Amino acid sequence: MMWRLVKNELIKISGKRRSFIGFIVIGILMPLILWGFKVGGSQVYREITEQLQENFIVVGSVFNGFLATYIVMNFLWVHIPFLITLVAGDIVAGEGSAGTFRIYLTRPVSRGKILLSKLLATYIYTAALIIFFAIMSLGLGSLWLGTGDLIVFHKGILILPSEIAWMRFALSFIFSIGVMLVVASLCFMFSTMVNNGIGPIIGAMAVIFVGLAVSNLPLDFFEKIRPYFFTTYIDIWKEAFYDPIPWREIGKSILILVIYTAGFLGVSFAVFSRKDILT
Repeated sequence: MMWRLVKNELIKISGKRRSFIGFIVIGILMPLILWGFKVGGSQVYREITEQLQENFIVVGSVFNGFLATYIVMNFLWVHIPFLITLVAGDIVAGEGSAGTFRIYLTRPVSRGKILLSKLLATYIYTAALIIFFAIMSLGLGSLWLGTGDLIVFHKGILILPSEIAWMRFALSFIFSIGVMLVVASLCFMFSTMVNNGIGPIIGAMAVIFVGLAVSNLPLDFFEKIRPYFFTTYIDIWKEAFYDPIPWREIGKSILILVIYTAGFLGVSFAVFSRKDILT
């Protein structure tokens, strides 16, 4: 029964044009970025090489698909949540505005199972979008620009061999999926509260922008409250490239993200179980 409900929700998602916006944007943007790195990345290569030549003898090129993917993840990851909210914000609110809940919720299936199926479909979509991003960045980048050692700047210069870089990227994308599931849960919670898909998208992005400001502005007051914002851990994927990997800090970050997710989902189910479908 649950699988059929989830399958039904996935069919609904695939039937809406906005569901493909994220895939289209990534599918167009990533080849353009990688092409730009290939034909016009001399400035980036020169800056990295100059820093390395102070301590190393550089043989060959350090600019490859690994480094291009790492750079893209650093500046593009803040924009990925918006692509996720396009679906997460509409999956419940959209049916409320269309009035389909009046028929849908008269079925013998409980509200809890219906909402759970929508949540699982949202999570599947979120994971699929991140996997597609990984294929278009790391997969296409490694084919187009080649592979080699990965240069990471963290408390100095860290050089990760190719065989280790693959595993670190796999781990970083797993962390990324986890963080984006929190974002999807936040937007999903807002979606259960209203009957308009635009509101949850704006609300979720507003929370993320405020949280990122608190997490990044160097103010003493923010330093005290920063650990309690889930946006502080939105770049947890970077820790997959540290050496050694700080598993203790990662475990703490994951625990905080799980607590936030549980809170968002708890509110979602509480609101939906009392949702008025008659007005």
